[in-house]
Amino acid sequence: MTIIASLLRAADLPDSPSARLDAELLLAAALGKPRSYLHTWPEKIVSSEHALTFADYLQRRRGGEPVAYILGQQGFWKLDLEVAPHTLIPRPDTELLVEAALELLQAVPAKVLDLGTGSGAIALALASERPMWQVTAVDRVLEAVALAERNRQRLHLNNAVVLNSHWFDALQGQTYDLIISNPPYIAANDPHLAAGDVRFEPASALVAGHDGLDDLRLIIQQAPAHLNVGGRLLLEHGYDQACAVRELLLGEGFDEVHSRIDLGGHERITLGRRPC
Repeated sequence: MTIIASLLRAADLPDSPSARLDAELLLAAALGKPRSYLHTWPEKIVSSEHALTFADYLQRRRGGEPVAYILGQQGFWKLDLEVAPHTLIPRPDTELLVEAALELLQAVPAKVLDLGTGSGAIALALASERPMWQVTAVDRVLEAVALAERNRQRLHLNNAVVLNSHWFDALQGQTYDLIISNPPYIAANDPHLAAGDVRFEPASALVAGHDGLDDLRLIIQQAPAHLNVGGRLLLEHGYDQACAVRELLLGEGFDEVHSRIDLGGHERITLGRRPC
């Protein structure tokens, strides 16, 4: 017979700051219990079926597969989201986009567009915080559109809609008070693409040309036609791309252009305003 405490001691995941947390999350999922259960009942006996499920999860994690993909879910903002390998895993740094958007537009009626929504994380976080906003989320990947729609329905966010569109292609004639995006921004030859959890994430959601700016350029060029006067464009980008993104925004006539710092002290998001 195997108990919870001994399973955790024997987990043997690669040494990292998150190894213990990863093991606890995987065991809790295998048991169908909250993580707190492991600490409340460390001497509980684990069935052979649950132990085998845990062993399978551990093997996948040892191979580098992200915990979020193994469990099929990830927390973002105040939401629990379904995730899958055809979308990026929502990350805490991206919550800075949500914070900035909520600060820029108060709780009054507004139209908001999330480009490249993936799991729907940004759009659904905004819709949950601002019931008076009408939030449109788009993605070019049909599987991502279906995933974001499942998350929207499960969270009962009727002020959001999910559409299939490659950036603005399906949005002719539509204008918004805020356009927000966490687009691909990694250079094609970046060595980080072959390391860590990123290896398992879709390259189409990560890579944007030789300098990582291809999609950011396109969004910045096309956004003015889809922004109401005084509307804002809010973008996440790489830790070393803030200066380039500011120059792109200024080159397209945006004003009030500035960047904001993420949890690691890097300029991670940049925004601009369509002038009157």
